[in-house]
Amino acid sequence: MSRVCIAMSGGVDSSVAAALLQQQGLDVAGIMMRLQPHNDTGDAARVCAALGIPFEVLEAQAAFREAVIAPFIDCYRRGQTPNPCTLCNRRMKFGRMLDWALARGYDTIATGHYARIERSGERYALRAGDDPSRDQTYFLYCLTQRQLAHSCFPIGTLAKQRVRAIAEEFQLPVAQKKDSQDICFIPDGDYAAYLQTQGLQLMPGRFLHEDGRELGPHRGAERYTLGQRKGLGLSCGAPVYVLRKEGADVIVGSESSLYSRTVFVQDCNWVSIAPPTAPIEAEVALRYTRNRSCATVIPTQSGVELRFTTPQRAVTPGQAAVFYDGPYVLGGGTISGSK
Repeated sequence: MSRVCIAMSGGVDSSVAAALLQQQGLDVAGIMMRLQPHNDTGDAARVCAALGIPFEVLEAQAAFREAVIAPFIDCYRRGQTPNPCTLCNRRMKFGRMLDWALARGYDTIATGHYARIERSGERYALRAGDDPSRDQTYFLYCLTQRQLAHSCFPIGTLAKQRVRAIAEEFQLPVAQKKDSQDICFIPDGDYAAYLQTQGLQLMPGRFLHEDGRELGPHRGAERYTLGQRKGLGLSCGAPVYVLRKEGADVIVGSESSLYSRTVFVQDCNWVSIAPPTAPIEAEVALRYTRNRSCATVIPTQSGVELRFTTPQRAVTPGQAAVFYDGPYVLGGGTISGSK
């Protein structure tokens, strides 16, 4: 009998994934990584008890700080906007947890992600979940072939509404629990306050208009993101948006200046295909939305250059650019700049 370790979050998605695996007759155990002191293991424990499967807490706070929080802070220090979920998936859920599970005789780890894995010949392909409104492959582009070979996504073919219904059918105690929307280690969404608690001194500086005018001081460059209009506290006679950061200075200007046709991407990981040696055509997601845009993906020494057929708004260094061929994830990387 195949042994599966399910990563429990205490939410409805991972809970239903566990129930479906057990229904298939697999030997299932629930594992929850404690990543922060405030992590509540109660709901995950109650679901496992209701299903009659073992439950264990894997202490991982030190590893999480090194693998996810420290790079998150460093990214802000460089004036970029990080995407910690991709790091957590590769280094923690499908890294540390997978290694832990394989060392204890499990064959596979499962999660509640809305995604799918297919095998084509000797290679595993990552594809979007069947519910386009819930697809989470944007955060999984960084997985390796080894990680895909030992992973499964039991709810990847389901819509969220159906997942809720299954939770009710199994009488799971989290059937009506609301989805979490925030980064897990900043539950109140106040990034600036969190960075300060971690010892990062916010960089005060100037608001500069793109035409060279000095508009006044700001309270820290880390407080602002590309494309932001509200909360700037500026009166310029016309709406202005954050265009970029130059050291401690925040450059603002018209919305038309937010658009770029060329995007530079580094630290690429190729999932469903081998790294291309010549330009390819792909659909690209520059942020976690359902929207993708057509681009030519051109390999470079440091990653790839994306040339879009239509200008892209507020391309944000530090975020992920993910390349698709229909439902399949070709690969992705970290945005380093645009023009």
